[in-house]
Amino acid sequence: MRDTPLLDTVHSPADLRGLGDDALSILADELRAETINVVSKTGGHLGAGLGVVELTVAIHAVFDTPRDKLIWDVSHQSYPHKILTGRRGQMQTLRQQGGLSGFTKRSESEFDPFGTGHSSTSISAGLGFAVARDLADAKGDVIAVIGDGAMSGGMAFEAMNNAGHLGKRLVVILNDNDMSISPPVGAMSSYLARLYSSGTWLKSAQDAPDEMLEQVSYHGTLFEALGFTYVGPIDGHDMGQLLGVLRTVRDHAEGPVLIHTITQKGKGYGPAERAADKGHATAKFDVATGTQEKALPNAPSYTSVFSQALIEEAARDDKIVAVTAAMEEGTGLKAFAARFPNRCFDVGIAEQHAVTFCAGMAAAGLKPFCTIYSTFLQRGYDQVVHDVAIQGLPVRFAIDRAGLVGADGATHAGAFDVAYLANLPGMVVMAAADEAELVDMVATAAAYDDGPIAFRYPRGEATGTELPEGGSPLQIGKGRIIRDGTQVAILSFGTRLQEVQAACELLANDGITPTVADARFAKPLDRDLILELVAAHDALITIEEGAVGGFGSHVAQLLSQEGVFDRGFRFRSMVLPDTFIDHATPQQMYEQAGLTARDIADKVAGLLK
Repeated sequence: MRDTPLLDTVHSPADLRGLGDDALSILADELRAETINVVSKTGGHLGAGLGVVELTVAIHAVFDTPRDKLIWDVSHQSYPHKILTGRRGQMQTLRQQGGLSGFTKRSESEFDPFGTGHSSTSISAGLGFAVARDLADAKGDVIAVIGDGAMSGGMAFEAMNNAGHLGKRLVVILNDNDMSISPPVGAMSSYLARLYSSGTWLKSAQDAPDEMLEQVSYHGTLFEALGFTYVGPIDGHDMGQLLGVLRTVRDHAEGPVLIHTITQKGKGYGPAERAADKGHATAKFDVATGTQEKALPNAPSYTSVFSQALIEEAARDDKIVAVTAAMEEGTGLKAFAARFPNRCFDVGIAEQHAVTFCAGMAAAGLKPFCTIYSTFLQRGYDQVVHDVAIQGLPVRFAIDRAGLVGADGATHAGAFDVAYLANLPGMVVMAAADEAELVDMVATAAAYDDGPIAFRYPRGEATGTELPEGGSPLQIGKGRIIRDGTQVAILSFGTRLQEVQAACELLANDGITPTVADARFAKPLDRDLILELVAAHDALITIEEGAVGGFGSHVAQLLSQEGVFDRGFRFRSMVLPDTFIDHATPQQMYEQAGLTARDIADKVAGLLK
């Protein structure tokens, strides 16, 4: 049984405001223990939350939330915040179907004024709240807590530039733990390191208020040049310093202020502090040892298959380079970087830059693989259009986390990449049906120099299909027949092919034997294959792990242009529903989406009736 007597008395942040400073320090210790206990049972993001425990307590004790708006960026650091804001009793449901989100969520609590599943957005949103407050002549502060990794995103500086120009009262707290998901990179990280290694630290919470705001390190000129009063660096685990600075800023600040706090990701839990990623994301674990309860995989992950295939291609071709945006581990490029350190580039949380950086390298004759999660590539879409597609540059987009990804929910779902890429002239768009096909698609992309090319693959364990000894380039725009049948053809794009095969087994009990084809390409479509399927069957169904407007829509356009519908041909398209699907297991999410084997079998049977 956990001993949290003080935390047991806290039902909302208002309960903190009657506590003395010493009691708040004790509360922070109990909150850290509670956070560790919760994540040990649910899994989830651990290290980031542990690093902001004192900061969370101090902010809620000093400011009048929820009237004062508190925005966490990225909000995977918000678990302690959720515990203090009336959700402690629900924390065991974290990241589970019907339970609490792993991020802040407006529909979940009045203490979550803004959702931040992607980074670098808090200052923009906070400035929006500040302008709305002033136009309404209302009261209240706006506090944006942004990590040093998130600060590497250009949007944060666009917002600071605007905030400095407008001069609105806005509190930005830079949570500098020198650690995002992958180790921080770039000049911004080096700049922050210089600030806390050689800057003037605020030493005492007992400094006079005016002195506290005047005791500004001259090294903070970057933020001051953007119009912010810079305060710090301060120890983000020293409750006295935090409370003193926050109270002073609350009572005396004018215009935008940036408070630079130094924290330790994973603070207070040895296994997290010792981990390479500081306990960023974890499965359920034993609190005493930190040992995680991870099931042994039956097959390699798609990500690891991609990583090894790219290494093999790069060993044969020294023009191949790889780029990621702060996700070297998650995208599988850590192994590539170890093998080819001079040919792997982590640009920080800067997807726009990543895409155009790749475009520049492609224009100079290199073969860049722009390796970004589907959900994060959305942030670089303008660059995909203008800097890559219009110029016809051979950038290779390796799109991880395609489809529904599970516990991270809607913010991380790879639902839209097929729709937003396949409509671009000259773009080749592929989806692997299994890991063997993924290896061939890496080889296809490496060999393709005629323009941009993209291939997508999901998160998690692959199918167990035997891998080829080396990848073989596919013929561009050509699919394949998997099994011959009658009456109805199923044209699958991506890894739903396994569910299609299972659906065929279900249908066999009713004497229905569909033809199954693997499209491989959403662009260019295999026109000949599709029209042959139409000619030989009474109906056609397309299936994909993406939103409407993607593969099925392109097939429908082809059939329409060919006049197929004029003679009453039956066609259906199975896509993700027109809604954002909340966090659950991937299987539960696909059940909700209606894309399981049973759903496919029912669609086929219904169409034939």
